[in-house]
Amino acid sequence: MFITLTALQAAAASSDQQAYTMSQYVHVPKSELDEAQLRQLEEHEISQGPLKLLARVKAFDRHSNMVLENVKEMWTEVPKGKNKKPVNKDRFISKMFLRGDSVILVLRNQA
Repeated sequence: MFITLTALQAAAASSDQQAYTMSQYVHVPKSELDEAQLRQLEEHEISQGPLKLLARVKAFDRHSNMVLENVKEMWTEVPKGKNKKPVNKDRFISKMFLRGDSVILVLRNQA
């Protein structure tokens, strides 16, 4: 079973309009958002979060501690200065222990 682990962050999107809308949603209680706004916020958080891990889960426990194998770690770095584009980076890790308190979201890969 492959999964994607995502640390959530309301990061600024490339589109100023979308970033403004998303930053509004972040500060509003989720109970006040309608279903479409919640879905849009979740999609933004998953795609724009600072760190993603794509891995095979070897073992886990009730605290969400996980032993992962074949881990692909992906993140985006924003260079300092004006008119610099964000750079997507990644690295491969053969085995990893992930402490459960850092796990925010676990998704099963349907592929």
